[in-house]
Amino acid sequence: MGQQTPPSPQQQVSFTVEQLVAVNPYNPDILPDLESYVNEQVSSQTYSLDANLCLLRLYQFEPERMSTQIVARILVKALMAMPAPDFSLCLFLIPERVQMEEQFKTLIVLSHYLETGRFSQFWDEASKNRHILEAVPGFEQAIQAYAVHVLSLTYQKVPRSVLAEAINLEGISLDKFLEHHVANSGWALEKGHGKGQLIVLPQNEFNHPELKKSTDDGIPLDHVARIFPILG
Repeated sequence: MGQQTPPSPQQQVSFTVEQLVAVNPYNPDILPDLESYVNEQVSSQTYSLDANLCLLRLYQFEPERMSTQIVARILVKALMAMPAPDFSLCLFLIPERVQMEEQFKTLIVLSHYLETGRFSQFWDEASKNRHILEAVPGFEQAIQAYAVHVLSLTYQKVPRSVLAEAINLEGISLDKFLEHHVANSGWALEKGHGKGQLIVLPQNEFNHPELKKSTDDGIPLDHVARIFPILG
């Protein structure tokens, strides 16, 4: 059998924090470990919703120990997890007085734009608040992935201009983005009317409803077989 690579110090810290959360999530002594873990998630581009929720709950019990910088980073990471409802779950644990601070009001607005698919407004607002968002590596790429997810629920073929606005890319950067997804995600390119380009997205049950398996149209035969003796 081959030798297993020993876990790195970073991995060891991660396992320790997860174990602490599982064993005693309401122990205030683990608060510094959880804060360090948030910073580790940022630097290593990993994510643990459970650990972050645990930290926010501890802040509720010890508000004087709250770090607004850490809270902001948790919320940015939660935005990056969309379409999961993590942002709302985290926000629920943050006191209203803290939510009224400017950086948190901004993040709430950004969340609203994303939830409603208003990507142009999102990128405009994000560009005014780079000091908040650039502190968390991978943010832009995560939002672009979410935008593509939303478009794939709506479009079979999306105009290049619509995609460009949703992911905030144009020119060579957009060309490279398209090349990557054509090679890796099953996208195809075709000419639209006029000079426009269309991006053909993979079929799914949302942009091709006929693919959806209906569970409501009929009753399974085994259910019918059980019903008949009862009726008799």
